[in-house]
Amino acid sequence: MITGTHAIIYTKDAEADRAFFRDVLGFRSVDAGQGWLIFALPPSEAAFHPADQNGAHEIYLMCDDVGEEMKSLQSRGVTCSAVNEERWGSVTRVTLPGGGKLGLYQPRHKTSLGNDAKTVLADAEEEEIVELQAADPGNQGA
Repeated sequence: MITGTHAIIYTKDAEADRAFFRDVLGFRSVDAGQGWLIFALPPSEAAFHPADQNGAHEIYLMCDDVGEEMKSLQSRGVTCSAVNEERWGSVTRVTLPGGGKLGLYQPRHKTSLGNDAKTVLADAEEEEIVELQAADPGNQGA
C-alpha cells in the first residue's frame, strides 16, 4: 500500500531552504538524523504533462487566494514574481534562499483533493490538536 509522497528538492543551499520551509512557510518537520529535516507538506496531487524528455519535475504549492497568500508571504520578507494568469490558474513564483524557484498557484481546475485546501488543512490541524490533547489531558488549551 502506498502511504504518501516524498518529494526531493535539489538546491545549492539546503540549510537556507530548510529554514525557509520551517520558519517562513511554517511546515512541520522531523529530523531524520544528522540535521536532515523532512517536512510535512499539504495534501498533494500529481499531474503528468507531455514533454520531449523525461526527468524534469516542478513543484507548485496550491492556495485558495494567490493574492492573499502573496501578501502573507511578503509580510514575512518573501518576494513573489508577478502573477501570470494561465488557463489553469493564477500563478506566482517564489525564489528560495538557495536560488531555486517554487511555484504557488490558485487553481481554476478541479483538484483531486476532494475538498478545498483550507478545509483539508483545517481538518488536519483539528485532528492534530485532538491527538495532542489525548496524549496530554492537561493540555486542553491548544
